[in-house]
Amino acid sequence: MTSPIFRPKLLDTLKQYDRQQLGKDLLAGLIVGIVALPLAIAFAIASGVSPEKGLYTAIIAGFIISALGGSRVQIGGPTGAFIVIVYGIVQHYGVNGLIIATFMAGIMLILMGIARLGALIKFIPHPLIIGFTSGIALIIFSSEIKDFFGLQMGDVPTGFADKWVAYVAHFSSVNLYASIIAAFSIAVIAWWPKLTRKIPGSLIAILITTAAVHWFDLPVETIGSKFGSIPSTLPSPEIPLLDIATIKNLIQPAFTIALLGGIESLLSAVVADGMIGGNHRSNTELIAQGTANVFSSLFGGIPATGAIARTATNVKNGGRTPVSGMVHAITLLLIMLFVGKWAALIPMATLAGILTVVAYNMSEWKNFRSVLKGPKSDAVVLLVVFLLTVLVDLTVAIEIGMALAAFLFMRSMIRFSNVSPVTSQFAEQEDEADKDALSQYSVPKEVEVFEIKGPLFFGAAYKFKDAMRFIEKKRKILIIRMRHVPIIDATGIHILKEFYKDAKTKNIRVILSEVNSEQALTELKKARLMFAIGKANISPSFEKALERARELLKED
Repeated sequence: MTSPIFRPKLLDTLKQYDRQQLGKDLLAGLIVGIVALPLAIAFAIASGVSPEKGLYTAIIAGFIISALGGSRVQIGGPTGAFIVIVYGIVQHYGVNGLIIATFMAGIMLILMGIARLGALIKFIPHPLIIGFTSGIALIIFSSEIKDFFGLQMGDVPTGFADKWVAYVAHFSSVNLYASIIAAFSIAVIAWWPKLTRKIPGSLIAILITTAAVHWFDLPVETIGSKFGSIPSTLPSPEIPLLDIATIKNLIQPAFTIALLGGIESLLSAVVADGMIGGNHRSNTELIAQGTANVFSSLFGGIPATGAIARTATNVKNGGRTPVSGMVHAITLLLIMLFVGKWAALIPMATLAGILTVVAYNMSEWKNFRSVLKGPKSDAVVLLVVFLLTVLVDLTVAIEIGMALAAFLFMRSMIRFSNVSPVTSQFAEQEDEADKDALSQYSVPKEVEVFEIKGPLFFGAAYKFKDAMRFIEKKRKILIIRMRHVPIIDATGIHILKEFYKDAKTKNIRVILSEVNSEQALTELKKARLMFAIGKANISPSFEKALERARELLKED
C-alpha cells in the first residue's frame, strides 16, 4: 500500500501524548527558542537584510515546519547555509526580489513533495554536500572580518578575493574594542557548555558584551546604530506581485533556494532520526518546508529550512514531538513582542563572533579531510564544488558538481562493465570459484560464447562493439551470457538490435543466456527483441543455452 504524500507527524504523536511529554516539549522548546534568537538575528544581518527579518522567519516558518512537517523533532528557521545565496540575491535583485524568490522556492518545494522527490534528494553525493557546505563556511567567515575587527570601511565587496583585498587595505583601522568583544564571544561560546548546556553560550556572550558596551559606552557598532530599532510586532502579510519577466529573472535563484532547502532539511531530518530512532516522511517534510517558505515570504522573511544544530539541541533537551518546535516559535514571538527593542543594543562584533563559530561548525573540516583521502573521483568533486562555491557561485557549484559527479559515476560504471569472449584461451582467465564458469561445461566447436558483465548502457556500448570483432566467422552459434547485467538502457537495446541484424546476415544464430534482471527482460520485450530472437533462444541458465545450441546444430 502506497504511503500518503502528506501526513504531518504531529497527527501521529498527539495520539499518545501525555502531560509528562508536554513538560519535556515545553522545556525543550523554550531552550531552543533562546538558542535561536541570536542566530536568527545574526543570519539575517549576514545575509544583507535587517535583523527583524530573521526573527519573522524563525517565528513564522519555524512554527509551520514543526506543525506540518514529516519529522517529529525538526526545528526550522533561517540557517547559515542560506547566507551566501540570500546575500547574492539581495545584491542583484534587492529585498523585494529575495521575497519573490523565496515565495517561488516555496512553491517548488511543495511541488517536489507532491511529485514524491523526497527520496531522490537524499541521493545527492556526499562529497558535493561537504564541498558546498565547507565553501559556504569559508564565505561566512570571510564576510564577518569587517565586524569582527571593527574595520572602518564602506560596503564589503561581494567577491571572495575582493573582500580580502579590501580588508588588507583597511586593516590599519582595526577597532581594538570590537576585536576583544568578538574574541571574548568565541571564548564564551566554546567554554560555556562545560558549565551547562541548558543555556546557550551565544546568549551569555550577548548578555555580557551588550551590558559592557552599554554601561561603559564603548565605541563599537551595534545593531541599533547600523539598522535602527527592531520592531516589536509582526508585519501584515503581503502577497508578492509576480509577472513573467520577474519569474524568468528569479527562476534560477529560486531553484537554488529550493534545492538547498530540500537537501538541508532532509539531511537534518535524517540526523534527527538517528538521534531518536525515528523515521521521517521526506515528501511531507518537503511540502511543509515549501509552505513555510511561502508564508515566510508573505511576512517579509527570508528562506528557511531544517536547522541541524537547533534540531540536535531540541532532542538533547527532551523534545520528542513537533510541539517542542511550535513552542520554540512561540518563545521567539514572545521575546520579540516584549524584549525585542533591547536587541538593538547588541554589538555587531558579538554577532561576528557567533557567526565565526557557526562557520567553524559548518566547515566539516574532518569530513573534508576524510573525503580528500578517499577515492580520487570523490576528492575531485569535493575540490571543484568547494572552489566554485567560494570563487564563483553556489548555483554554478551545485550544477557543475552534479554533472561532474554523474560523469565520474558513469566512468566508474564503464570500468565495471566488461564484454569479452570466454571460449578457448579466454576461458583460462575465469574465476576458479565460479560454479557456472565455462570450464565446467563442454562447448561444441561451432559455438562461440561471450559474456557481458555490468550494466549495458550508453557508456559501455563501445565495449560491446569492440568485443563483437572477436567473433570467428566459422562459428554457427553465438551465446551471450548476461547473468551479470543488472540494467539495459536504450543504447544497449540499440546495440543488441544492430548486433542481431549483423549476425543474421552472417547466418549466425544468437542465444541470450541467463537474462535474470527483471529490468533487462522488460526492455527486451518492449523492444520486440525477445520476439525477434525467439523465446526459445532466451535461456534461464547456461546449461539450457547449450542444450538449445546443440538442438540448432542438429537442425543444420
